[in-house]
Amino acid sequence: MSRTGVMICGHGSRDPEACAQFARVAGKIAEKLPDWPVEMGYLEFARPVIREGLDRLRARGVDRVLAVPGMLFAAGHVKNDVPSVLNAYAAEHGIRIEMGRDLGIDPLLLDASRDRIEAALEAAGNGFSREETLLLVVGRGTSDSDANGNVAKVARMLWEGMGFGHAEIAYSGVAHPRTDAALERAVRLGFRHILVFPYFLFTGILVRRIYDATDRVAAAHPGIAFTKARYLDDHPNVVQAFLDRITGILEGDTAMNCALCKYRVRIIGHEQDLGAPQESHHHHVEGIGTDADHHHHHGHHHHAAHGHAEHRGPAVPRSGK
Repeated sequence: MSRTGVMICGHGSRDPEACAQFARVAGKIAEKLPDWPVEMGYLEFARPVIREGLDRLRARGVDRVLAVPGMLFAAGHVKNDVPSVLNAYAAEHGIRIEMGRDLGIDPLLLDASRDRIEAALEAAGNGFSREETLLLVVGRGTSDSDANGNVAKVARMLWEGMGFGHAEIAYSGVAHPRTDAALERAVRLGFRHILVFPYFLFTGILVRRIYDATDRVAAAHPGIAFTKARYLDDHPNVVQAFLDRITGILEGDTAMNCALCKYRVRIIGHEQDLGAPQESHHHHVEGIGTDADHHHHHGHHHHAAHGHAEHRGPAVPRSGK
């Protein structure tokens, strides 16, 4: 008899607190799905890796897996690395693995962002109006301009939806402007209050760098108030968004944005990525990180194409095509 299970696929972090937060969210997802086995795993830097999580599901009698990426936007990890691992595992063990789409720009996550920002404003209690406040939204930053553009859209929607005087965007790596440069630019715009919101699921080295950069710029500009908002973490809406992606697989709602995917269409500045072969670049660092010193850089990857070939049998559909 066939048994369905759920696999939550995270990126992984060298930061034990980040891994603990991811595990806590996975646990809350499992609580909401009492009839299905739920496991988690990481691409890199932490254990269990995705393959180990899938092993645990098979050990629990699962032969159909609903896999969801634990990442906000569909850049190289969601389009290439995670599906590559899942496809290889499905072919090796003869099980069915279906992958859901990224969390993306979701009203649930926008509401969660609003809650984090409003909580930070209330805690700061510095009396500045929203019109006097500049909102700086900081995203992960990738080599995928479509994913980077999503950070800009989130910032725009929060800016207009919450009535801030202005909004700027920054990225913690790969893309520009970086956090420190964006903060310095924000200072020059003349706002008396700058609120920094890391649009991240969990803490980690990058989020700590965002907060550290904010502290440095604040120390250099004592006449301006700076407020740091919390990242999304285990907000109830985050858990619900994951649940929606899981049930979306059953409903056929797995389509990612193929219209602006640099692997499927020719995108300015990324012409060399069109039709690149699909493969993961993380096999050599699976599980390495919290228990070893391993330096792994992402900015140079030429990630492979998601869904530009027809898939049969156990292979993972990556774009709903």
